[in-house]
Amino acid sequence: MGLTLRDRSTKGCLRSLDGECRIDRESSGCEFRDARLSDRFRKLLTQIGSAKGQSIPLVCQDWANTKAAYRFFSNDRVSEADILAGHFQSTRDRAAATEDLVLVLHDTTEFSYQREKSEAIGITKSITVDGIRLVASRSHTVCGILMHSSLAVTIEGVQLGLAAVKFWTRKRFKGTAALKKKINPPGFPSEKRKASGGWKI
Repeated sequence: MGLTLRDRSTKGCLRSLDGECRIDRESSGCEFRDARLSDRFRKLLTQIGSAKGQSIPLVCQDWANTKAAYRFFSNDRVSEADILAGHFQSTRDRAAATEDLVLVLHDTTEFSYQREKSEAIGITKSITVDGIRLVASRSHTVCGILMHSSLAVTIEGVQLGLAAVKFWTRKRFKGTAALKKKINPPGFPSEKRKASGGWKI
């Protein structure tokens, strides 16, 4: 089942959701500070879209394009808001064009990476091994990034796109257990928790 939308940027012509037209639409709402950044972003979308899930060097196919991709991602003038602005706008347009109910599904995903030093990327969680709680041990720290996303879908299950996304990581866990006890005291009965509006974590 294909979804067809009226693309305002091309004088009302209809476009499908696949191929080069999709890249045009998903990037049209992105406004980078330099036109060269916009060109590089469109090229990256084309390259990554042609081999989803593959590494940057593999999709870029040569060293010059690979270096250009890494320069784009490390550029101080490029933010995640700049990169996602076009997709968020396209999601809003698709939701507005849908006559039926639109559901927004939330999920938090962990991206885990192997690192000797957790400071290089951050911590996602602490783990317990053989009854010993490990928080910042070099060999057992779970390093990575957390992502909370809000996916807009129709009641038939057609994905409209991301409505919001937030990335974060933790530098430490010290004091979080005490904070939980302060927010939800252990002696606070579950009936009162429900009556007071639920858990506050």
